[in-house]
Amino acid sequence: MLTQARSPRLPSTIISRIARRTLITSQSTEPHAYLQPYLQKNTDAKVTNEELEGVMCLVLNRPETKNAISVRMVGEMRECIARLNSMASASARILLVHSSQPGSFCSGADLRERKTMSQNQVSNFLDSLRELLKELEGIKIPSISIIDGYALGGGTELSLACDLRVGGENTKMALPETKLGIIPGAGGTQRLTRLIGVSRAKELIYTGRHINGIEAERIGLLNKYAKSPETPFEAALTISKQILTSAPLALSASKTAISSSTALSLEDGLDLERRVYNGLLDTEDRQEGLLAFKEKRKAVFKGK
Repeated sequence: MLTQARSPRLPSTIISRIARRTLITSQSTEPHAYLQPYLQKNTDAKVTNEELEGVMCLVLNRPETKNAISVRMVGEMRECIARLNSMASASARILLVHSSQPGSFCSGADLRERKTMSQNQVSNFLDSLRELLKELEGIKIPSISIIDGYALGGGTELSLACDLRVGGENTKMALPETKLGIIPGAGGTQRLTRLIGVSRAKELIYTGRHINGIEAERIGLLNKYAKSPETPFEAALTISKQILTSAPLALSASKTAISSSTALSLEDGLDLERRVYNGLLDTEDRQEGLLAFKEKRKAVFKGK
């Protein structure tokens, strides 16, 4: 089990291979992104630490740039995901992706850094960013992005790689790349279309316009709009608490089946569903779930 102590941040010397190839580094001694267990600070919150054991946080930490995505940030986020994937299932049950500062999420690619890069370096950066979002999308546990502020360009694309998205009154989302003579290049045209449909995706990408949290929820871009006084972070914690009552292996199997549905015919999808279903029948968690139901108590799942 995780202790509730805050885990140490990743060393600032961890820089990705892509960062070394492009020779772009930051003078900051702080990491641009780090992974840590969730630690409850507000004793008046609706949920407690005990109810949120296993919640991990991938924290974006470039407040001076509104978390603009740098080469180094991509590398450190990939390091965090690799570390997350190596953790025991009891230690990592849900991933929250959020900013280190309230009222912020991600302003997109670091255009100042981009100006210093050669065409080959830009290509390498986009390749690494694409792999990052693929790795984030592919983690076995549920993920929630907390969009408390602007999510522009790559920021929206980052949120689309998560399973769920939560926002609030500060939320502003946009894919404005066409205004810069390009298109979304980190999955925006593909993931957005699969999420909200062809016509709406075309409209948002063609116009590049900003939408607020209310509209984002209405069109299905946000799963939850947090109404004041509830914050997006609190809303994400409430969803996390609900998810944590489900068995870890069942959540992973559900994610596999659902994520594959858009690429398979209905019949092939039904076959996949049956295979992952059958794989759960002999697990300890299934037996615990049945016993807890019989005894009218809360199940204690172990991910086995």
